[in-house]
Amino acid sequence: MLLTSIDPFFQEFERQFDRLTRQAFDNGSAAMPMDGLRRADDVLLRFDLPGIDPDSIEVTVDRGVLSVSARREEEIADDERLFVRERTMGTFTRRVYLSEHLDSDKIDAGYANGVLTVRIPVLERAKPRKVEIQRGETRAIKA
Repeated sequence: MLLTSIDPFFQEFERQFDRLTRQAFDNGSAAMPMDGLRRADDVLLRFDLPGIDPDSIEVTVDRGVLSVSARREEEIADDERLFVRERTMGTFTRRVYLSEHLDSDKIDAGYANGVLTVRIPVLERAKPRKVEIQRGETRAIKA
């Protein structure tokens, strides 16, 4: 018998994070890097979005998929000439598949200092809990 200690939340986020990272680098665009943290009562996702207008950020949830979209606009005046471009412009989208153990109805998000933070609560039924041990009668066996 093999007994292991696993955290399904961590495994799922690690799997999705690895998949999304591979996609980002395969496309040559890592425009929205993300960190994912599993805490006791929730999961925290942090997306780096420097230079993004907060009004252009959209966070949606549809059938267990969290989508984050943001837009960085061109900032060149008529009398300016661009000679180096290293910052990616346009619309960026990132999708994260949510575990069924997360409460997608109570997601909240905030944006500060170029970082979008999305908090996803863990459902009560999925939180670790202590199992009470029932005590039965002790009977002596007569031989």
